[in-house]
Order: sequence, then structure tokens, then C-alpha cells
Amino acid sequence: MNDLSLFPSLAARLARPERIRLAKARVPVALLADDSPGGAEMDRDGSALVDILVENGRIAAITPALADGGEDTVALDGRHVWPLLIDAHAHLDKGHTMGRAPDSGGTHPGARAATTADRLAHWNADDLLRRMEFGLATADAHGVAAIRTHLDSHEGQAEITWSAFAEMRERWKGCITLQAAGLVPLDAYRDDYGARLADIVAVHGGLLGGVTRASGGTHGSGLGDIDLLLDRLFALAKERELDVDLHVDEAAQADALPHVARAAIRHGYEGRVTCGHCCSLALLGEQELRNTIALIADAGLSIITLPTVNMYLQDREDGRTPRWRGVTPVQELQAAGIPVAAAGDNCRDPFFAYGDHDMLDTWRQAVRILHLDHPYADAPALAGPAPACIMGIDAGTIGVDRPADLMILEAWSLDQVIARPHSDRVLLRKGIFANRTLPSYSMLTDFQTA
Repeated sequence: MNDLSLFPSLAARLARPERIRLAKARVPVALLADDSPGGAEMDRDGSALVDILVENGRIAAITPALADGGEDTVALDGRHVWPLLIDAHAHLDKGHTMGRAPDSGGTHPGARAATTADRLAHWNADDLLRRMEFGLATADAHGVAAIRTHLDSHEGQAEITWSAFAEMRERWKGCITLQAAGLVPLDAYRDDYGARLADIVAVHGGLLGGVTRASGGTHGSGLGDIDLLLDRLFALAKERELDVDLHVDEAAQADALPHVARAAIRHGYEGRVTCGHCCSLALLGEQELRNTIALIADAGLSIITLPTVNMYLQDREDGRTPRWRGVTPVQELQAAGIPVAAAGDNCRDPFFAYGDHDMLDTWRQAVRILHLDHPYADAPALAGPAPACIMGIDAGTIGVDRPADLMILEAWSLDQVIARPHSDRVLLRKGIFANRTLPSYSMLTDFQTA
């Protein structure tokens, strides 16, 4: 059955709604900007049954669900309503090179080599713009409100890629909020190029970033002067008032995270540093884990887990089934009060052969991979308010006087949200029906195998 048959004339009614009441909407409290309105019926998953009043594209009121409606009412009958979601760690410049880049073998070293080969051969402005546009159109069709993308910023490439990003940010302004972080191996900050890159990032209002390994090396080796390199990075960031977002310890054995935490404290950067991946943290002994988490908390680091990509890359060996999931210990980090978000990371490139820029799908997989269920508690926050807070943007929640950027799901419980892909979701942007057709892969075929 088509989703619109469940909402009589929904598209027409939401085409230009000056006033509409979404009646009996079921919203996880973790996705409400404020506490659940007093008297709202709560279900066992921690979701409130509310009416959402939309006026002129903004949410005018959220009240306990009423028994009756009126001409301005769309009866949702307890279906889930979520905000549009946030992807705080992506790679729009790498995306959609599958079939063109060399085969990576599904390993981290293989992915680095394959990406380098593809970058050197193909990453001009036209190529980047076309693939970024495809990725953003896909994210838009899935209901993504904001993306922070890491941009490969090697010498000779950075100016091209950051210019393409700036064009995309302007083109998608008002629909998808875009941020970017520069991405280079940490030893790129050892010489004068580090300062030139910091200037490029500053011109574009980005974040200074990097990956805690040496050029051509692996996580956990090759950076005997890591503290000096981090001091250099933080000094460059501080001079330009840039926040920092790093790829950290994307391996089973690596120990850069405590160095990053201590550097943040040394430079007074508490609350301004985000660390993605942090895979090796999960394999520490219990006491070392507790000590490291305490240090992370003291440094005010935010952590982003990338469950789909880390499961794809970590512990992969030919002819051997992986023995661990590759993800960071999210539940322990959250218990310590550390901000944690889930994000999509790579999409159809050598680092991850799959994906579709769909944060609802990423969240559904994260709950299963990370065991964020029984009970679900505030698990929905990992794709909404948590990444929005990390990005410093006003999005990812449903609240009074906020834009009515919403998705309506054919689900009455969180287990139903997780069980299906929801290709029938209904999207509203500023209260207006905003479903879009996913871009066809045919848009990429003429250069996909070039």
C-alpha cells in the first residue's frame, strides 16, 4: 500500500500549509527540544503522544494529544514523527567512486591506497561537484538536515576540494547545513604546509582536522612526535579560532586518544574537539578504559561512532570471520557524560562499499550493533540532538518556534522504526511536503568506470 493512501491528500494538504495540526504524533522524548508536555501519554519506549501545531512553517505549539481535531488536522493516529536527522561525520569528496577506484579488498590500508589512486587520477572540480551533488541530493531525499564532511586536504588538492565544497554549501543553503573539516595525516603539520592548510580552512569557516597516523602509515605507529604535532595543530587552530575534528585510533591497537585529550587540556580547548572512530578504546582492559574515559571527560572531547564503516573495515582478514565489531564503547562513554553521536562516514567508496547517506538507516544499524536497546532510553538522540550539539547548530530536535522540519514514519513503536527501512517516510521541510525522488545511479555511469 502506498504511504500517501494512509494520509488522505497529504501532499496537497501540506503543499502550502499556513496552519496544520499533526494530531497524535508519537515523538521520542529524546528528540524533543524541551521536556514532554505535561499530561502527554507516554509509551514503554519513552515516546510521547502529542499534537504538533505548525503555523507558517514553524512549530507553534506541542501539546498532549487531543481527542478531537478539526479542518486543519492531519490524523497520524500514533505514528512516529522525528526531526530531520544530522550526519556529523561524512566524506562527500570520496563518495560514489565504487567501480572506478581500484579494489580496496575491504581493508583500511587497501582503502587508503585505492583512494589515493582515484584522487590523483580524477579529483578535479567537475568530478568533485558532480559526486558531492549526487550525495547531497541523496541525503536530502532521505531527510538529512545537516552534514559535517571531512575533506581530503593534501597539498595540491586542498584548494580544489575546498572551492568545490564552498560551491556546494552555497547551492544547498537553506536545505542542508554544511560544515567541513580538513583531513590530512597528522605529520602534514610538521612543515609549512600545515599553516597554509589552516589558512585555507579558516577562509572557508571550517574546522582543522587530521588523522592520528603518519602519511602512508597505520594507526598506532609512526608518530613518535605525536605530542609535538598535536601542539602544532592546536596552535594553528587557536591562532585562527578554529575548532578541531580528528580521526583517532581507527584500529584494534592504537593509543593516540589520550594524547589528543591532554593536548586539548594543554591548549585550553576543552569542549572544542571532536574525535571520530576511537575503535581501539573498546579493546582496553577495564581499568585502563575507565582511566581513559575519565581523561576524555576532563578534556571535554566529543566522540562520534561510525558503526557501519568500522564493522566493514576492522578485523578483516581473508578467509577469517571477524572477531569483534570494531566500534567504540558508546554506552560507557555516555555513562560518563561524554557527548556521543552516530554518523554515516563513507558512502560507496574504498572505505565503505555501501551506504546511501541515510541517517535513519545509520541510526537503525547503530542501535543493533551497539546494543542500544532493552531499553532504548535516549538512543534516538545519537542521530538528532547529540550531533546537532557537536556541530553547534539548532537542528535535530522538535521544539516550539523551530522550523517544522519533520519526518513521518509508518511505525508506532521504536522496534518498528528499527525493523524497516522506511522508504515510505513522509518529509516536511518548514511544514511543507518535501518528498523527493532519490537520484538515479545512471547520473554517475558515464564516469564511474573511467
